[in-house]
Amino acid sequence: MSPDYAIDAIDLARQALILCLLIAGPILLVALLVGLVVGLLQAATGLSEQTVAFVPKLAAMALAGILLLPWMISRLVDFAARMFIWP
Repeated sequence: MSPDYAIDAIDLARQALILCLLIAGPILLVALLVGLVVGLLQAATGLSEQTVAFVPKLAAMALAGILLLPWMISRLVDFAARMFIWP
């Protein structure tokens, strides 16, 4: 394997990891913020039920996934197109 192919493979892997972070980041951020708010409310009220924290996070992540789906698909399609026309 020539060094040019190795550099291209490393660059492609780096771009794929960055794309994964960009796609997963907003949904994970929503889960973090909802979990923080629910945790603060649970601490303030003394309620320590685990499902109270799980259900709002799950619903918020599903809603964020639905709302961000067109953006995520366009990013993935752009990456796939660039990968197939790689010089």
